[in-house]
Amino acid sequence: MTDIKIAKPFLKWAGGKTQLINDIERTLPTEITKEKFTYIEPFVGSGAVLFWMLNNFPKLEKAVINDINEDLINTYKTIASNPKELISILEILQNEFHNLEGNEENKKLYYYQKRELYNTRKEEKSGQAALFIFLNRTCFNGLYRVNSKNLYNVPMGGYKKPTICDKENILAVSNALQKVEILKGDFEQTLNYADKNSLFYFDPPYKPLSETSSFNSYAKDEFNDKEQIRLKDFCSKLDALNHTWILSNSDVKGKNENDNFFDDLYSDFNIQRVDARRSINANPEKRGKLTELLITNQTNSQEYVRAI
Repeated sequence: MTDIKIAKPFLKWAGGKTQLINDIERTLPTEITKEKFTYIEPFVGSGAVLFWMLNNFPKLEKAVINDINEDLINTYKTIASNPKELISILEILQNEFHNLEGNEENKKLYYYQKRELYNTRKEEKSGQAALFIFLNRTCFNGLYRVNSKNLYNVPMGGYKKPTICDKENILAVSNALQKVEILKGDFEQTLNYADKNSLFYFDPPYKPLSETSSFNSYAKDEFNDKEQIRLKDFCSKLDALNHTWILSNSDVKGKNENDNFFDDLYSDFNIQRVDARRSINANPEKRGKLTELLITNQTNSQEYVRAI
């Protein structure tokens, strides 16, 4: 019998949620996963929580993912609908890049040529998705960042022979995505896809802990405090409609004890502080442990982690 490959995130991603899975699991209300349910992720990113849900909850009947990042959503759709063509393009990119090993100048030239081609956005969908994955696997720390003109501007990373084409996982992801509705646009549109028994997980662009730590240039339009407040209002609307939701964000109070932005904003809901690890910072001394927030509108989760 052939082992079924378990789908896992196909991207390296700044702020990916793999490290918070155990805390999210402890926060899940147990009764929602006992019946057939719909899982909705309005800011999907690399999909760490999505794939965990798909792999571990047999009652998950349907999943809905959304993101404002058009290139990211094109990549998800391409993997879902045309994985073999994507793999063939990625294999070429991987072979070409690996063959330049030992010649740093040519590697850099190759990377920046592909980045420039990606920014033209003139490639057909599979080609654009392949460039998206190539840049993600070869750039500095898996960071996705664009400027106000929507031009990707992350420099090349220092990896020797990065895996650019993980054929087995792309096929596993394609299989997993067959029961996933893939949307591109504003997070509020996801309400239209909710069923009676739905679970929302929000992983928005985090509120920066300092002026220099902002990764909010994830899309050309900044996700600022006004957007954070709009998201909270949406969560309140979901609560009024009896939908269950969990949200993660940065713990700004951990950085500045007088900063009560989220504690005030979500004062009507359950706020937990959980240990996390920052792995992306140009200064290695600034990487390390910190706390993040897990906020939910449920009180009957399996247990609380360092609850307030």
